[in-house]
Amino acid sequence: MSIRSIILERVTMIAEQQGKQLAPLTDELPLLNSGLDSLCIAIVVANLDDELGLDPLSSDDQSAFPVTLGDFIRLYEDAAA
Repeated sequence: MSIRSIILERVTMIAEQQGKQLAPLTDELPLLNSGLDSLCIAIVVANLDDELGLDPLSSDDQSAFPVTLGDFIRLYEDAAA
């Protein structure tokens, strides 16, 4: 299973668990317009840390914070490389 598919699966799962309505998941989708709130995103990140052993958002580099879903996925793909 690819990192992209794992992330999309987790985003969908957390949205369902939290009763959130997701926008169509495209790379261009701004995270702030995805339907997930900050708590949901934090839960997604915690799940990915557990499953992938990666938390690229924990770095002090604020320029790395993803704006779109595609940015978020690339951040994890780059951390895994």
